[in-house]
Amino acid sequence: MDTSVFKLESFEDNYEAGDDIGSGHFAVVRRCTHRKTGQAFAAKFIRKRRGGGRKGAKMEEIVKEINILRCIDHPNVISLHEVYDTKMEVILVLELVSGGELFEYISEKEALSEEEASSFIKQILEGVKHLHDNKIVHLDLKPENIMLLNHNSTNIKLIDFGLARRLTDQEDMRAMMGTAEFIAPEVVSYEPLSLATDMWSIGVITYILLSGSSPFLGDSQQETYHNITALNYEFDHDLFHNTSELAQDFIDKLFIRNPRKRSTVHDCLNHPWIKPVEDKEAIARRSAMINIDNFKSFMARKRWRQSMRVVSLCNRLSRSIQLRKSTDTLSSRTTMSSRNTLDEETSQEGAGSAGSLGSPNDDPTTLGSPEDDPTSLGSLDTDPLVSEQDSGCDTNTNPSFDIPSEATA
Repeated sequence: MDTSVFKLESFEDNYEAGDDIGSGHFAVVRRCTHRKTGQAFAAKFIRKRRGGGRKGAKMEEIVKEINILRCIDHPNVISLHEVYDTKMEVILVLELVSGGELFEYISEKEALSEEEASSFIKQILEGVKHLHDNKIVHLDLKPENIMLLNHNSTNIKLIDFGLARRLTDQEDMRAMMGTAEFIAPEVVSYEPLSLATDMWSIGVITYILLSGSSPFLGDSQQETYHNITALNYEFDHDLFHNTSELAQDFIDKLFIRNPRKRSTVHDCLNHPWIKPVEDKEAIARRSAMINIDNFKSFMARKRWRQSMRVVSLCNRLSRSIQLRKSTDTLSSRTTMSSRNTLDEETSQEGAGSAGSLGSPNDDPTTLGSPEDDPTSLGSLDTDPLVSEQDSGCDTNTNPSFDIPSEATA
């Protein structure tokens, strides 16, 4: 990588870090302020993976994200300002996006017409068009990654390019990555990914926005995968009773199994639901409404799942801390026991005793080392209650995944 992208001075010399505003598996995002200009930014602190460890992001993955962000310059996509490299982490100084999720903003409304809804989708499409024009596929488009610039603006920003990739003509890209209910059939089937993979996700986002229901979400991940590959969705009348045929057609043309036949971002931007040609299309879009009541219920359920996830993570971390304390206590007692035994041996040998106590491991009353003790709790790093993913504080209710290819065989 071209190291000139990294600032030579330290992050602390130029910025004052503030409160945390987000976190993930290997990263924490903090509000920061430039010391000279007073301008506010978001600093993403990404922990590096060191040596053969499992914790932290691989440098090659961090570099991919940086290189992609450097290519982006669009009002509907978050921008990269500066990059700092330290011994333990890489710090990305990003445009501050503080308006919250688009879906949260919509859930506070009492009503929303399709005309307004389509204007939001159009902004998403404009941002995705910029990516696709640069051969970049996002691969994790979902409501959590669609934000508003600030609380006084309805300007949309696409964020989180941790899974994004630049496509080339030289090789096919196959990967199991994304968020289960938003991934395209080719992801599930481990077929080549393309720009069309993002378009499927836009179809899912639009479906949820209009109905307050997720089209392919099942009771299990496997059921979700089956629904996706089988195109098992419908426009239920109870959910879409006030939805225009134009909107349904827009979605139908995105939910196509063959990526080559799926609507492109250019097709979508010219679809009459986004860009009405005739007056009757504009009127139909203006008079149709999203299912706001069900949408509010959808968001309430999402917040509840998010709360439960946070509670679960806190409980796991609490148990892990208790396990570590128990391990430290056990190790301390074992060390003390070994010392007492050694002192007793030394005392008896000094008195000329003929009966040696033997080694601690031969004595059934001696605990021995933690490694030999079957009751030893082990170290925190091997605690089965805290996996590599759970060790973060990601409160995302739709966690992204990135599964190595061999795991999908």
